[in-house]
Amino acid sequence: MQDLRSLTTRVEQHGALPPGTNERFAGYGVMSLPFSSGYVLGLRRFPFTSVGPGYTSVWLRAPNGEWTIYTNVPPDVSCPRYFGNALSHSSVHSISIEWSDERRFVVHIGDDVNLTWRVTLAARPITRLMTGAMRLIPRVGWRSAAFLRGMGAVAGPALGAGRIALTGTTPNAQRFFASPKRIWFVEDSTAEAFGTDFGIVKKLTEQDKLGDFWMPQRGIFMIGSAAFDTFAPAPPIITAAA
Repeated sequence: MQDLRSLTTRVEQHGALPPGTNERFAGYGVMSLPFSSGYVLGLRRFPFTSVGPGYTSVWLRAPNGEWTIYTNVPPDVSCPRYFGNALSHSSVHSISIEWSDERRFVVHIGDDVNLTWRVTLAARPITRLMTGAMRLIPRVGWRSAAFLRGMGAVAGPALGAGRIALTGTTPNAQRFFASPKRIWFVEDSTAEAFGTDFGIVKKLTEQDKLGDFWMPQRGIFMIGSAAFDTFAPAPPIITAAA
């Protein structure tokens, strides 16, 4: 297995945004990871974005189905920019990602969240096969909604992850285009926050989603990029003069 710590360091130091005029992000993360307690975690680390400074965010679904996004930059230049309408809460914190060896890392948030999330990654024949295939896809393919819909429909069952959507509409009404270029499985993980142990990694009874973005039922770590329609705040309401 490739040294993931070195690969992510390379992304941090030498990564670049894909070409385009829409809003673009490049980096790595865990798409989602469900636990037996009903909690779900996700990680986004985008050192490069076209809308603001690089950032880290942690997505958390509580057992009651409410979603929160913790980010280390203002919400309007990070994930809540696109998913905020589906959240019960978002807040800004210091978030660290620390690698202990070539395939293990820990995510930590202090403050009142007190999150410690340990992740172990692994490559498997299907992740190697799909990584090889994705690296051969031309740029035009990553810009085609029809192609991405077909790719997501194949990838979900092949990875044992339920439904996967690589394109669709976010809760804030922008289209998204996800472009994973390399993938690995989360082989093992533990997490606790708010003084609560999240339990073992386990699929949800019913797969969750935010807008058209389905949360995979299996932990998938990816290196790649994402693009969104340009953010447009709602226009002011203008009333006719009496």
